[in-house]
Formats: sequence, C-alpha cells, structure tokens
Amino acid sequence: MTVDEVAAYLRVDKYTIYRLVSKGKIPGFKVGHQWRFKQSILERWLRRNTNIPEPH
Repeated sequence: MTVDEVAAYLRVDKYTIYRLVSKGKIPGFKVGHQWRFKQSILERWLRRNTNIPEPH
C-alpha cells in the first residue's frame, strides 16, 4: 500500500503517516524514496495497538 492508500484506510492525513513511519511507530518499508506498507502487517499492528478488546 502507498502512503495515500494507508492514509485513506486509517482516515488520517498522509503527513500523519509520514510522521508515524519515520518515527517507527507504524510498520513500513522504503522502496527507493517511497514508503510502502503491507496491509496484513498494518492490520496486525492495528489489532495490537488498539484499546478495543478482541472478542473471546
């Protein structure tokens, strides 16, 4: 996923994504000069970093 796609997915500004990924707070990797994100890793990160308990 691109920065724009992640921003739309999380409903935040793309500069928020840049800030989070550059600080290592959201998982991503660089391809050349562009950040990329794997959706399955983002979804796992969201589950681990949410304050909503998972159903049992």
